[in-house]
Amino acid sequence: QVQLVESGGGLVQAGGSLRLSCTASGIIFSIDPMGWYRQTPGKQREFVADITSGGSTNHADSVKGRFTISRDNAKNTVYLQMNSLKPEDTAVYYCNEDIRPYNNSRFRNTYWGQGTQVTVSS
Repeated sequence: QVQLVESGGGLVQAGGSLRLSCTASGIIFSIDPMGWYRQTPGKQREFVADITSGGSTNHADSVKGRFTISRDNAKNTVYLQMNSLKPEDTAVYYCNEDIRPYNNSRFRNTYWGQGTQVTVSS
């Protein structure tokens, strides 16, 4: 099986920065894409950013220019550098990964991390 472990959340003042990490472990041949979502109480989980194995990235309009997603393929780790944080960025952040377990696997399985709380005070 696969496990995703997140870290890096916390409390920060508006304008500050945080860096989230998510490391996958288990039976993994490839991960494509790796991404981040966030959710606040009473709202649907929303897309934040994702990155392909080749390094192509997508960022939600609400975080463009402030957040940057990156990955370390050797470590099966995805990062989210969050700068110029705003109170509206307060949410639980989840990593999301599509993982192919073996080279000859026909399918990929989708996994979610346990979530890490990010709180931005005004």
